[in-house]
Amino acid sequence: MTTLFSNELLLVLALAVPAAVALLVALVGRRPNLREAVSLAGALLLAVVVFLLLARVLEGARPSLHLVTIAPGLDLALALEPLGMLFACVAATLWIANTVYSIGYMRGNDEPRQTPFYCAFAVAIFSTMGVALSGNLITLFLFYELLSISTFPLVTHKQSAEAMRAGRTYLLTLIGASMILLLPAIVWTAVATGTTAFTPGGILAGHVGPLGMAVLFGMFVFGAAKAAVMPLHRWLPAAMVAPTPVSALLHAVAVVKAGVFTILKVSVYVFGLDTLRETGASAWLVYVAGFTVVAASLVALTADDLKRRLAYSTIGQLSYIVMAAAIATPAAAIGAALHIAAHAVSKITLFFAAGSVYTAEHVTKVSRMNGIGRRMPWTMAAFAIGTVSMIGLPPTAGFLGKWFMLGAAGSAADWFAVGVIVVSTVLNGAYFLPILTAAFLKPAGGPVAEAPLAIVVALTATAAGTVLLFLFPDVPLRLASAMVAP
Repeated sequence: MTTLFSNELLLVLALAVPAAVALLVALVGRRPNLREAVSLAGALLLAVVVFLLLARVLEGARPSLHLVTIAPGLDLALALEPLGMLFACVAATLWIANTVYSIGYMRGNDEPRQTPFYCAFAVAIFSTMGVALSGNLITLFLFYELLSISTFPLVTHKQSAEAMRAGRTYLLTLIGASMILLLPAIVWTAVATGTTAFTPGGILAGHVGPLGMAVLFGMFVFGAAKAAVMPLHRWLPAAMVAPTPVSALLHAVAVVKAGVFTILKVSVYVFGLDTLRETGASAWLVYVAGFTVVAASLVALTADDLKRRLAYSTIGQLSYIVMAAAIATPAAAIGAALHIAAHAVSKITLFFAAGSVYTAEHVTKVSRMNGIGRRMPWTMAAFAIGTVSMIGLPPTAGFLGKWFMLGAAGSAADWFAVGVIVVSTVLNGAYFLPILTAAFLKPAGGPVAEAPLAIVVALTATAAGTVLLFLFPDVPLRLASAMVAP
């Protein structure tokens, strides 16, 4: 196996597989069964490729591949380090679940334009893998922008006036922030250091003063608007007009994770955690991220639309990761990395459940979910597991990241961050638990009527994954720890 699949070939395959799926789906689009078989087979094949890479990274390998030199000092390159490996595992694994779910959802709701949907979805996964495998800031930027562009047709899938308005907000915010802030930050870094390569320990120390470091860090954070740090967050709830599989892609597999991944990766491999702490360049972000966590939780508390409540929950959960990156200690970075994986599998479960309820009952409002747990026990049991994880309680994956982040904040004597985590945990319970109470304890008539089997299988699998990630955290913990190893 080692001789057949070199590290370089596996890196190429990680990009080639979703690209090939997009092409094949376009070619066989008039044959729905074949189109969906191609999508599922491609997702499974990508997972095999990624797990072959995982085995090598865990053994200490750091695969890399130079792609092309555009100009002197302007290279496109792939390089896989532990954080990128973790993100790639999340994307590849959840693409399988999302493909199974999409088959049930798109057919169950008789959605139009299913071939363009599956095609754009594959291109989005291609872009996501490119973000995870990027060896320098230039490569990351190109795939990051392609991810924004490739998900625009998904956000506007319904092609209604509301969808088109949401799409404009989506693209204007993400592309605008990238061009005005992220790209200049990359140029500044390249000019100051002579490189854009991701390097353990960072590359900026001694090249930029403390004030410049704080400004540059802010440009990276707000330039990566996919992380939805307030005030650059409105694109995310607006995009909830899209079909539920797209919401799951945005919130769990690709878009928002690309944002927080970029911030964490830049913190560790461009600035360096030691440099951030010594210069105080990230101290201000603790307060901005903390405000985002609490403010988003308060908005979620008042939202009656289920997907809107989940969207603002995502905004708050993402800023846990951003706040941990700003604390800039190894333990905080480990917690942030773990929460990327935990939030992914938990939030995709919640969105899958929301889509299941819509497909079976055409219910979108929290106020109309009385007794729905009795009619849809599998769906709402999965929703309950996702809820427990979002609150941060064992035995679910959400406990792990919060535990590390809370411990890191306490060790750094950052009592503001400690307070944010405690208060927001209470708020998480306040906006999630009433849904479960209404679903399981309030009466409502009607027989058991679950969504199509593919939907139920997918959400059951991700709910199980939410628990299994808590019980068997060895791989993500090893990757997160290797990310900050000296």
